[in-house]
Order: sequence, then C-alpha cells, then structure tokens
Amino acid sequence: MHKLNLPDFGFRISDEGSQTRIFDQFRRKWVALTPEEWVRQHMLRYMADFKNYPRALMAVEKKVDVNGLSQRFDLLIYNRRGKPLLIAEFKSPDVKIDQRVFDQMIRYNTRLLAPLALASNGMNHFICKLDFENHSAEYLSEIPDYLSIQHFG
Repeated sequence: MHKLNLPDFGFRISDEGSQTRIFDQFRRKWVALTPEEWVRQHMLRYMADFKNYPRALMAVEKKVDVNGLSQRFDLLIYNRRGKPLLIAEFKSPDVKIDQRVFDQMIRYNTRLLAPLALASNGMNHFICKLDFENHSAEYLSEIPDYLSIQHFG
C-alpha cells in the first residue's frame, strides 16, 4: 500500500484468497483493503491516538438519508452531548481533494450539521469550520485536538 502523510500504524492484515483484508478496530471486523480503506484506517487511528478523539464517539461508514437517497459517510464524530461534531470524507491517495469531494461531504452534512468537515486522501488533509448561518467556511491549519473543539455543535 501507498506510504501516507500520516504516522505508520501496526495493522492486522490478512490475505484471503485473492482479497487482502484489514482488521478495522473501530467496526471490529475484517474489511477489504482498498486504497481508500487504507487512508480511512490511518486517519481513524491518527484521530484517536494522536488527536484524542474518543473511539466511542466515532461512527464509521454509516448510512444517512439525503433527499430520499441512502448514502454512506466515511466518518462522523460526535461531541459528548451526542451531537455531530466532525464529518470526514476519505479518498484514495490517487484522488485529488477538490470541490467535488467537499460537495459530496457537504451533501451528507445537510442532514447531520457537523460544524467541522475533514477531507483527506492520506497525502493532503483539509479541515474547515463551517458557519451555517453565514454559509461560509474557515479553513484550519491543522486537525484540532478533540479537547479543543468538543464544545462545538
């Protein structure tokens, strides 16, 4: 797999026939190891281990209904009051993080209303604070630590 702009983690990886799988500690199951999953697993561990986001408040690949269509977000992190805090969209390292990626994430977020949005392809990470009242976004220089933002939302 591709070397990412994230710390290295010791993942459990298994080859089952023609498919390589990785154990997802957050969902507690083996999943297909795709380039996007490689990014997701690194970012999940980074958020939990380096940025102190509580694992119990992280929802991975869950459904959200958007305009009558069932969609799946990559990651939603809640604050301690159970309100959405951060939505994230992950892409393969060879996918450029552009407006389409943000549009996809914001479409999911119209139902969730998380005040922070993160997009990453494992190489480049973009995070912004969303202002729903003024329909604007402020880009942050780095992914904030959970303790500094848990009051958002």
